[in-house]
Amino acid sequence: MDRTAEDVLAIIADKGHVDRAKLVYDVRLADLSIASLDVIEIIFALEERFQIAIPFNANDARQEFDTVGDIVRAVEAEVAQRRVA
Repeated sequence: MDRTAEDVLAIIADKGHVDRAKLVYDVRLADLSIASLDVIEIIFALEERFQIAIPFNANDARQEFDTVGDIVRAVEAEVAQRRVA
């Protein structure tokens, strides 16, 4: 696992109040009891950490990011796009 993914998982664990060991790509946020407000805090923390803008609708954050892997992939895509720009 690369550094970006590790940092994303650390932020999800911290802001989502979840044991880091439970964070695998295919686990659903709902199964981890991560509330929609926590998802928003996670997104804000990720944007700040990586200096990116993650496109999401705060009203439907749960639907856009169903799994931990969804969040990791979104961050990786934005970080990669920033490197190209």
